[in-house]
Amino acid sequence: MSSQWYPGHMRKASNEMIEALPLVNVVIEVLDARIPFSSSNPFIQELSADKPHIKLLNKTDLGDPDITKLWQDYFEELANTKTLLLDLKNHDPSKQIIDLINKLSPQKEGRNTLVMVTGIHNVGKSSLINCLAGKHITKTGDEPAVTKGQQKINLRNGIMLLDTPGILWPKIENPQGSYRLGTTGAIKDTAVSYEDLAFFAAEFLLEAYPQRLRERFNVEELPRTEIALLELIGAQRGCLRAGGKVDLERVSTIFINELRAGLFGPLGFETPEIIEIEMQQVAILKAEKAEREKARLENAAARRRKAKSNRK
Repeated sequence: MSSQWYPGHMRKASNEMIEALPLVNVVIEVLDARIPFSSSNPFIQELSADKPHIKLLNKTDLGDPDITKLWQDYFEELANTKTLLLDLKNHDPSKQIIDLINKLSPQKEGRNTLVMVTGIHNVGKSSLINCLAGKHITKTGDEPAVTKGQQKINLRNGIMLLDTPGILWPKIENPQGSYRLGTTGAIKDTAVSYEDLAFFAAEFLLEAYPQRLRERFNVEELPRTEIALLELIGAQRGCLRAGGKVDLERVSTIFINELRAGLFGPLGFETPEIIEIEMQQVAILKAEKAEREKARLENAAARRRKAKSNRK
């Protein structure tokens, strides 16, 4: 699955972020601890590489702590980058974050420190801003693209937040990344297939967390394939059509919603090692595509030259 869900307001938001960046002192990016790399926007990283960064790995209650620690170490090795682990549902991290902002960009008399807060859909960006502001400033929700425009929030402690819409990048080149984003709810449900997501998630859980599946569905021996697993779950949940066939669309929706709610326990969908392998594969595919395009253009040019020669 290669996602290209890029509504018009996202293009506008990207341009607004580019215009605002020269005035920004610190960039905060809120990430999903289950998919830290896939939920990190390369557009933001590229445009603000010279700015101090704080990467906040949120939803640690849903993320596998061992894998989350791997990602924290990975991000800490990047230039100008610090990290914090968050569970915004259960803990208030305001003091930690404000102290880190002031450490990375000491306040100057008479001037607010401008902090751009970024993050894709449903990672908890609006919840973070409400927490820092101490009141309900921005709308929160499970539906992607809740925040539609930039807004400034004065914390009245020498820090000004610049809230930005949750934007995806125009094309997600890593197919596995697209599936991870869809599975965790970062891509609008109308833009993805629950069945495709369920097949992806079932295959992943069979390989990475088989014991969680045994416990969740009370079975000693798991099916070997994702389709067989979904059929087992469908039979247990009564997701049957006429003739006793499993309704895959219905069971897929149930399966993905339970996964998003954390009912399979804390999960880590990717590690730095896995991402390195996948990005190498993406690079190979891009190079092959470029070669095919080059050959196509050369062939087209040759045909034009031949046609021109024949007309003489």
